Amino acid sequence: MRLGFPEVLVIMFLALLFFGPSKLPTLGKSLGEAIRGLKKGLAGDDEKQPEATAQQLPAQQPTAAPAPAAQQTTTRS
Repeated sequence: MRLGFPEVLVIMFLALLFFGPSKLPTLGKSLGEAIRGLKKGLAGDDEKQPEATAQQLPAQQPTAAPAPAAQQTTTRS
């Protein structure tokens, strides 16, 4: 099903009728932010896949953490 020019005009007219001219810019902005967030979320899924393969590798022996530095106390006169 394809939308032609007359159908798009009817949809735009109904949106203007339902939401009013003052709400349409706000509605468009929030719709754009939602679409950007969706695209960002979908792109973020690609970044998570290499982490999953890294977790599937055999575990390495844990290394010892460096000893904490000794605290030096100074006395003031």
